[in-house]
Amino acid sequence: MSEGLHNGADDEDGGVPFYVNKGGLPVDEPTWERMWGYVARTHPDGENLVRLIRSAADLPRLPLPAVPAPTSGSSVPERVEAVQRYIRELQYNHTGTQFFEIKKTRPLTGLMDLAKEMTKEALPIKCLEAVILGLYLTNNIPGLERFPVSFKTEFAGGCFRHIVLGLHSGGHFGAIGISRREDLMYKPLRHRTLNDLMVDFQEAYARCWHTLKKIKIGPYVSHDPHSVEQIDWKHSVLDVQELGAEGLRRELERHSRDMRLRIIKGPPSPPKERRREVTPSPQRGQASPQRRERPERRPSGEKPVDPKSLPDLSSYQIRV
Repeated sequence: MSEGLHNGADDEDGGVPFYVNKGGLPVDEPTWERMWGYVARTHPDGENLVRLIRSAADLPRLPLPAVPAPTSGSSVPERVEAVQRYIRELQYNHTGTQFFEIKKTRPLTGLMDLAKEMTKEALPIKCLEAVILGLYLTNNIPGLERFPVSFKTEFAGGCFRHIVLGLHSGGHFGAIGISRREDLMYKPLRHRTLNDLMVDFQEAYARCWHTLKKIKIGPYVSHDPHSVEQIDWKHSVLDVQELGAEGLRRELERHSRDMRLRIIKGPPSPPKERRREVTPSPQRGQASPQRRERPERRPSGEKPVDPKSLPDLSSYQIRV
């Protein structure tokens, strides 16, 4: 099968499941025909529009958006705005078929390769594709932390989903992404707290008569494009209706605090003494250089440590 039905439709498709192109690019014939069928069913002009476009002998070529390049002296907010401008220039995908298959369990390095392909093809994208592309385009912005934020809302008895890329830099929060609604994607880095950012989205949903039900927030994503780690899409799952405004604020503060601690502490690393212990031993038959060890001075009354009681570190691996 070249495509599959996606049941986690975002809020911009009206809650209707959309198809995902699984055959890669260029698009194969079955996927191509299905897209035209979607246009015929959903566009007011339907079949007439399809015939008009498909029979046209000379369709105009659209200019390809230029991938934003870092410029000297640009601030973090300016570079973020350039990335958002590029995402917007790709335009939202109304074809009923997502062109790039995003597997959320895929390692980060694979998702970055996919994002690079998006810049080459310059096709319209949906919100999840915009998040992956946003990660790729902001990898080289120092001092900018990125994290996924997804929303579940209700309207007229239906459930709707949407996702953006949350941002944190210089003590301020913001977001980038794509949506048919201007106030459900780009949020400049002006919000003092994560709660302020979420309240902004909640108010935007209220303006289009959506009730925000759940928010899922992941931790900061690595800037290493070759990382084999998977993105944690739902480190915190928050029931907005159950928590209430004050409870939501407390949970968002806790999430922000956890993320700050992760940055301060960083990944655990073994002590220097243990690093020396795991150095490769001489090969069999090779004489080891003999060296007199100077006895360590210990406080009086302290007994020397028995080497047999030390843990076996032969299988210990240093994680970089």
